[in-house]
Amino acid sequence: MPTPHRTPPTASGARAGDSVSPSLAGGAAPAPADRLWRQVLARDAVASFVYAVRSTGIFCRPCCPSRRPLPSHVVFFSRAEEALAGGYRPCLRCRPLQEDGARRAVRQVCRFLARNRDRIVTLAELGRLLHLSPYTAQKKFVRAMGLSPRQYQLQLRADDLRRRLRRGGPATVTEAIYEAGYSSSSRFYERAPEHLGMSPVSFRKGGRGRNIRFATAPCPLGQVLVAATELGVCSVMLGDDPHRLEAQLREQFPQAGIAADPEGIAGCLGVVLSFCELLPVGRDLPLDLRATAFQARVWQALREIPRGETRSYAEMARIVGRPAAVRAVARACASNPVAILVPCHRVVGGDGSLTGYRWGLERKKALLEMERRPQRRPQS
Repeated sequence: MPTPHRTPPTASGARAGDSVSPSLAGGAAPAPADRLWRQVLARDAVASFVYAVRSTGIFCRPCCPSRRPLPSHVVFFSRAEEALAGGYRPCLRCRPLQEDGARRAVRQVCRFLARNRDRIVTLAELGRLLHLSPYTAQKKFVRAMGLSPRQYQLQLRADDLRRRLRRGGPATVTEAIYEAGYSSSSRFYERAPEHLGMSPVSFRKGGRGRNIRFATAPCPLGQVLVAATELGVCSVMLGDDPHRLEAQLREQFPQAGIAADPEGIAGCLGVVLSFCELLPVGRDLPLDLRATAFQARVWQALREIPRGETRSYAEMARIVGRPAAVRAVARACASNPVAILVPCHRVVGGDGSLTGYRWGLERKKALLEMERRPQRRPQS
C-alpha cells in the first residue's frame, strides 16, 4: 500500500467538516463547504472543482464513482493543479487531469445556452454545435444535467432575474425582467411563483412582505424547526441547537417577517413530530416550496414512497421518467427544504447502503429504523 502524501495546511482549502464558510483553495471566490460537499454527494457531473482526501492523499472530481470519504477528511480545490501542488495525486478512476468528451460537450452546451438565453435555442442548433443528431445532443445533456436544454435555459433566466432583483438599484422590475432575457413581462408574471416562489416585487425585497411563523421542539432526532407561510409549510430543519436552526431559517429568508408562534404553528409541528414517532398522523400538510420542474417531480415521487420502504437513486430516476438522471435526482434530494415531510431519507444507495443526508447519517439511520418497526396502536 502506498504511503499517503503529506497533508497540506488546513487553511489552504475548504473542508467539508468546517462549520464556517471558507473559500476554495487557490483564491477562488468564497463558496460554502457544505454546498460543495452536497455536489460531491450528488456526483455533480459539471462541477468545476476537485476534492482531495487527506487520509489517502488522492484527489477526485465530484462525479467520481468511488466510495465517498468522511467529510472531515475532505479538502476542496478550485483546480486540479492546485491539488497537485498541495501534494495530492490524481485518482485513477475519474482521472481528474483529463476532461472526457461527454463532460466537455455538456460544458459547451451550457455556455452556448447561457450566451443565448434571450431566445429559444432549438435542438437542431445544439446538434450542429456538437456534430450530433438533435436527439443525441439532448440525450447527452439530460443524462448529465437531469433536465432538458430548454428547462436549463429557463432556469438560467430565472437565476439571472434573481440576481438583478437582489441588486436593486434604479431599474424597475419590468426592466429587470427584460434584461434577464424574457420577451414578455405578462408571460413571466403568469409563472412568477414557479420561477421565484413569490411575486417579483416581493423577491426583490428579499422576501419582504412574507410572514413566516415558526416553532421548535425536541424530538427523537434532536431538535426540529417547522416554519410556514399562509400557503403552507416552507421549511423543516433538524439539528441539535434550536437557536442555530432559527438562525438558518433567517438566512434562508433574510427579509421576510419571521416570528416564533408556537401556538399558531402547533398543528403543523404536531404532524411533523408524529412522523418522528411510531404513530404518524395520517394526513399530509400543504407545502409552500420553491422548486424547478425537475425538483418538484422528484419531491412528489419521494412523498409517494411508502413508510418503511426505500428506493435507490436509480429507481427514483426511473420513477420520474429520467432513468439516466441519477445524479440530478441526488441533487434534488439534497436540496429538499422540508425534512421528513418530503422523505428524502428513504432514498439509499444501489446496494442498500446509507448515502449522504443533509441532517446527518445518524438521523437518516434512526428514521429508517423507526419507520421499519411495526406500528402499535395504543390499547383502549
